[in-house]
Amino acid sequence: MGWKSYELDREAQKLVLAAKQRDEKSLNQSYKMRMAVAYGLERFWGEHLRLVAKEREKSEHWKETWDTLVKIMAKAGVTIPNDPVNVDNTSQIRAMSDKLWNLHINDQRVALAVLTQLCDCIVWWTQRYKGDR
Repeated sequence: MGWKSYELDREAQKLVLAAKQRDEKSLNQSYKMRMAVAYGLERFWGEHLRLVAKEREKSEHWKETWDTLVKIMAKAGVTIPNDPVNVDNTSQIRAMSDKLWNLHINDQRVALAVLTQLCDCIVWWTQRYKGDR
């Protein structure tokens, strides 16, 4: 079995172009995403909830990035939880968070490594497509 890229760079480009089309200001989140990886999967996942009420475009960029990670990890044979969650439903948030906290340590490590690389690619494409505005 050889190396598989899982098209991280292509997926990152799609994410950046979608964010740019929606609202170019949300591209500033790309750098914040890359920094947030260090805090773990639960915190990265939860950031879209923090932003949803007041900065919907930014929240969408975070959520689309999470959804992309989940899809990529599924191709690699690793299931990452991605339950639908209402920001006002603490039971749903707690259940989803628990699933992330309880992932097998090896799955957490692989997912964080992939997320790191995905975010690096997102930053690269952001630098190429972000306007001077």
